[in-house]
Parts: sequence; C-alpha cells; structure tokens
Amino acid sequence: MNAIIEVRNLVKQYPQTRAVDGVDLAIAPGTCFGLLGPNGAGKTTTVEMMEGIVTPTSGEILYKGEPLGARFREEAGIQFQSTALQDFQSVRETLEMFAALYPRHMDIEELIELCALRSFLDQDARRISGGQRQRLLLAIALVNDPEVIFLDEPTTGLDPQARRNFWDLVNRIKARNKTIVLTTHYMEEAYVLCDEIAIMDHGRIIARGTPQQLLREHFNDVILELPENIPAEQLRDLACRSVAGRLEISTGDVTATLRELLERDVPLNDLRIRPRTLEDLFLELTGRELRA
Repeated sequence: MNAIIEVRNLVKQYPQTRAVDGVDLAIAPGTCFGLLGPNGAGKTTTVEMMEGIVTPTSGEILYKGEPLGARFREEAGIQFQSTALQDFQSVRETLEMFAALYPRHMDIEELIELCALRSFLDQDARRISGGQRQRLLLAIALVNDPEVIFLDEPTTGLDPQARRNFWDLVNRIKARNKTIVLTTHYMEEAYVLCDEIAIMDHGRIIARGTPQQLLREHFNDVILELPENIPAEQLRDLACRSVAGRLEISTGDVTATLRELLERDVPLNDLRIRPRTLEDLFLELTGRELRA
C-alpha cells in the first residue's frame, strides 16, 4: 500500500543546531503513527515541517505522492498544543466559524456527536474544562473532514479519566479510516493508540516499528519489583537498580530468580512482576538524564 505521507532525507538546520538530521518516514493510510522522543530530539520540528508550517532546509515531503500544496491544506487537520479561540463565542459558534473557512466541511451535527460536544455546546468556549477544550480542539481539527490529522501532545495536562475519554475519541476517528500523526510523552498512550511508532533522538530516527515488535526486538526479560528497603547485601550480584522508590531486577528466568531470592531470605510479600513497556524502551534508547 502506498504511503499517504512520505518523508525523504528531511533536514532542518538552524545557525547553531541541526534540529532534524536526515529523517525518512512513510506513513500508511488509515493508521495512527506515533512520533516519540525526549525534549530537543527534533520531533516537534519534524512534525511542523510535515504540517507545512516550517520550511525544511533540505529533503522532501510528499502527500499522496505530491509535494505539499493546496490539496494537502484542504485535506489535513491539525490540533496544536496550544490554540487561541475567539472571545465571547459559544462552542457551537466556534465550530461554525472554523467550518466557514473551508470550501467543504463535515456536517456540524455529526461532528458534535463524534467528539461528544452536545452537553456544553452553548457554553462560552473560554469557560469549558480542560478535557472539554481538547475535544473541541479535536473537532476543529476535523471540521474540514480531513484525510490526515496531526495531534500534537493532545492529552498533556488532562486527568486520567479525561485522557482515556480522549483515547476513545481517537479510536472512533481511526475507525473512519483517517490517518493520524500523534506526538506524545505518554508511553501508554502511544502503546494503546499507535499502529506504528518512531522514536527520535538528536534529530534522527533511532527505532521504528509496531510497539509490540519493538519490545520483542529489544527485550527478552521481565522486571521484578521489590521495596527499596531490602538490604543491598541480600541482592548482591543481581541485575538490580533503584527506580522511583522501588528496586527493579531484570531477569529472563523468573523461576530461577525467585528461587535465588527465597534462598537469600528476601521477603516477597510486596513483589510485583511486570512485562517490559514502551517507557522501558524509550529510556533504554534515549537515556535517563533530564533534558532541558
């Protein structure tokens, strides 16, 4: 199947920094593609070039086999990290205003149902909750019935319930065979929503594939979690490290490791066993140091 968006050797050079350094991507239609990376990795610049907002220094971006142009602008929708809305307008009036900007648009009533806006349609758009605002911004991104939708960290700052409600909306959009390009710092979000992900660091793609495929490729172990107050002497020679107030032991043989812990009289009352996650992969590939 031909890619709906193709990126070839994309470069963005600033006077002191090469923000994007030879990125190649091909995004299949009807999929959710996630672009992940630490702060300063180049993912935002990459997405902004794909959206047609930032001009590349070199390289090529194709939409349905053609350079970005009028067709792309008519068929793309973008939910930015931050969007200023018109003062003193209701949610319905805001939707109608944005719909009027396009030669064709999605039926407003259908959009209201799709994004679950009915309960606050007549409220001032400035006075709705964070979760309601994100649903409105998603509706604005969909107002022109786009083929491809860019979602730039859409659930940042939302509480867990609002975040999961937003995930349900994204899955409803995917079911309409729309293509979604998602950036997020939430690894669980990427795992749940994305058919494919790419991880960026220092301006380059360092890993790409389905979440399950990447986990299989990089890990063949599980993690045992124990309380941090266990004496270090009892855990000597084990692959153990302290993470967020817990001790983590990596092992490819759970039975043997549990037997070893029992022989050392390590209490297992608070033991947790978990599989590897995208967060583990992200930290493995990009490091644990804080990025500015």
